[in-house]
Amino acid sequence: MPRSVNSVASRARRKKIMKMAKGYFGRRKNVWTVAKNAVEKGLQYSYRDRKTKKRNFRSLWIQRINAGARDNGMSYSAFMGKVKSSGIELNRKVLADLAMNHPEAFKAVVEKVK
Repeated sequence: MPRSVNSVASRARRKKIMKMAKGYFGRRKNVWTVAKNAVEKGLQYSYRDRKTKKRNFRSLWIQRINAGARDNGMSYSAFMGKVKSSGIELNRKVLADLAMNHPEAFKAVVEKVK
């Protein structure tokens, strides 16, 4: 009985990886073993950095809210404490957007919590 190799599936598996390696530099884009390693590493980075991105954005929002609050004579911690106690249901993302793009609306929020 002849040896049966599923070359269709093998080829598809390789094609999938090579397609993911498009745009890489040098041998990473066209040599199978190098491309496979590069794609696997890239997938590890993308998994890790999906979590990191959330941390980075929260940090950015806090910095923007802090800057906006200090422009209006409050610290970040005092402002956020009063926002929570006054029952305003705006999250950090929205507050940061207001502080950055609509300072008059953010000032109104600050006046309301004072």
